[in-house]
Amino acid sequence: MSGMNPDENPTPSPATPSEPVPAAPPAPPVAPAVVPADAPGKHPKRILLVEDDDALANVYVSRLQAEGFDVRRVGNGEDALATALNYKPDLIVLDVMMPKVSGFDVLDILRTTPETANLKIIMLTALGQPSDQDRAKALGADDYLVKSQVVIADVIDRIRHHLGV
Repeated sequence: MSGMNPDENPTPSPATPSEPVPAAPPAPPVAPAVVPADAPGKHPKRILLVEDDDALANVYVSRLQAEGFDVRRVGNGEDALATALNYKPDLIVLDVMMPKVSGFDVLDILRTTPETANLKIIMLTALGQPSDQDRAKALGADDYLVKSQVVIADVIDRIRHHLGV
């Protein structure tokens, strides 16, 4: 070892009393599964997002997950009906203008199906005419939001309101 360079010594020298040993940074806490703050011990509320616009849907999915919700997204009314039965969401955010089955038809079918009749359903659509709103209410929508008149925080507020969280 006499030929070893002091910089190559694999064993660090012990700290002298004049050199304080820096404390190791605390380990970051392990993040628990995110659930709404007022639902400790319960499963995260399940949201079914029915939206055919991929870009918009991705924004909503990301935000809803960040808010602590368990989110599934489907892109058409036909898949919405099947997923509502299998996933058993606490609330559905439902677009109106979609391929295969319109949101109005999905709403009507969900309200007349015993397993889904009492689901909370928020219509989120580009259709802003009072006649569209009236139709949604008549079919049993819990809320009706026009995309051009709300921001995502408004939608989150309405979801929380309807879920009581």
